[in-house]
Amino acid sequence: MKIEETLKKIGLNIKKHRLKLGLTQEALGEKCGLDSRHIGFIERGQLNSTVKTLLKIAHGLGLPIKSLFSEV
Repeated sequence: MKIEETLKKIGLNIKKHRLKLGLTQEALGEKCGLDSRHIGFIERGQLNSTVKTLLKIAHGLGLPIKSLFSEV
């Protein structure tokens, strides 16, 4: 699997969990200490995030980090 495909799938997982919680990108960004544009780039698979950033997002979603990698 190409890196770009994996990044898109991780982004889609983040978006799916965010929407399930009824959060906007702005609200998730506030919970994670990240800019909402940063969240958008990640969700679209346009940014290769660090593990630290993914941990922040997982924490903001109330999930273990492995949830972001399911079905990847």
